[in-house]
Amino acid sequence: MATEYVIPVDEPTKSKLEPEVVFEIWYRRKWLALLIFTAVLAAALSAAFSLPDLYRASATVLVDHQEVSETFVRPSVTAELETRIQTIHQQVTSRARLGGLIERLGLYPEMKGWAPPEVIVDRMRRDIELKLQGVETSGRNATIAFTLSYNGRDPATVADVANRLVAFYIDENTRSRERQASRTADFLRDQVASVRRDLDEQDRRATDFMNRHSSELPQQLEVNVGALGRLTSSLQMNGERQMRLIERRERLDAERSGIGAAAGATEAGAAEAQLWRLRQDLAALQGKFSETYPDVARTKREITALEAQVAATKRAAGSSGTSAKPAAGGPDAYAAIDAQMKALKDEEAGLRRAIAGYEARVESTPSRQRVIEQLSRGQDTARGRYDTLLKQYEDARIAASLEQGQSGEEFRILDPALPPRNPTAPNRLWLSLLGVVAALVLSVGGIVAAEKLDTTFHSTDDLRNAIPAPVLATIPRVATLTGARLMRHKRAFATGLALAALALIVAGSWYIAAGNETIARLTARGGL
Repeated sequence: MATEYVIPVDEPTKSKLEPEVVFEIWYRRKWLALLIFTAVLAAALSAAFSLPDLYRASATVLVDHQEVSETFVRPSVTAELETRIQTIHQQVTSRARLGGLIERLGLYPEMKGWAPPEVIVDRMRRDIELKLQGVETSGRNATIAFTLSYNGRDPATVADVANRLVAFYIDENTRSRERQASRTADFLRDQVASVRRDLDEQDRRATDFMNRHSSELPQQLEVNVGALGRLTSSLQMNGERQMRLIERRERLDAERSGIGAAAGATEAGAAEAQLWRLRQDLAALQGKFSETYPDVARTKREITALEAQVAATKRAAGSSGTSAKPAAGGPDAYAAIDAQMKALKDEEAGLRRAIAGYEARVESTPSRQRVIEQLSRGQDTARGRYDTLLKQYEDARIAASLEQGQSGEEFRILDPALPPRNPTAPNRLWLSLLGVVAALVLSVGGIVAAEKLDTTFHSTDDLRNAIPAPVLATIPRVATLTGARLMRHKRAFATGLALAALALIVAGSWYIAAGNETIARLTARGGL
């Protein structure tokens, strides 16, 4: 029986989202919402439980500083610890090192069929994590340890790989420190040898210069000045002797001109006076010099010649008392005077040459002094460099011995990597909760979208809002046997289609998530 509803045209319609409206919508769309909720939740759960388990193994390495204090032994490896660790990290994660490790342990077998070796090595680099640990000292973070982690699917394998990588770090640090210390010592040794050759060359040049100019050196200045004074005195004495010889010759000439015995006696007295002066000069010279000194020997010769001349003069004066004509000195006296004069002239020439030589020495002393100062500065500079490099070389040798004796800075395993018991990723609980939330949100969204896209009238209010005419009556659906059978077929088809879609969604989710380590890392506890 049909029910008639008479509603005035001006009756207000329902526009608010009241509970009965929400219930009506839910009643109409409950299967759609359940289908969406089940599909999303099944996809999320399928993905969560098909993702591979990833494990992380970590090893902690402690940095032990050198055992001997740096006050006594300065280390030759002066690079910053953080820089050296990063350098070693690049060497350890090189393609050759990681490629060999992948081949030995059979890592990433799922990628060997299609990925090139470079891609597999890059994948392993991403699975390795280095983390420095330090303390705050003087406003600077000083590294005292570091942790090396490796991620993979097998617990025993990740622990083995982490320990092998740590062993690489320790070996590479030891070798690099020994190599750097040895190279530093070798370099300083070559520098010491080079500077030593330079110093020897400076010494040789200075010695050659000293030997070539030994008489012109500044330390010989006083000796040269003293010798120059003595030579000047000798030259003056030589001139005086030449004057006396000239006077003697003039007296002999006067005697031969007939001056007589008185002049002879006068000359004899003058000769004796000169002889007395020569003997005084000889005594003075013998008090200063040895018997072999040239002035001493010359004075002795002059005394001997003058004594012979005095004796000859006396003999001539004695014979003149019985002779009417005065006797002159004779040829022997002239010959003796000429011989003495020639000797004095030769001596004067020698003295002048010697004086010129000593004057040249004295004049060249300042220039020699400047050259010596330059050579001394070069020697001092080379010796200073040699001493400095020699000390540095000795320090480098000690540091190299320290490194070879494993007494320098080294890496020591504090906590080795152990096979982890629980996987680090994926976080299945978090993925499941996320799937529930996503299923609820998408279900509500599906209901809202279906209502927005549905253009049919479900109530008189909908019709009144669309057509400005009064609703006189409503006619219920008349159920027939054919319609019921058709409805059952539609529902069975819809159920089968929904189940097939659900199975397809679950299979697709499983296909995408199975073995997908990228998604697993995104959901890891603490991140990977």
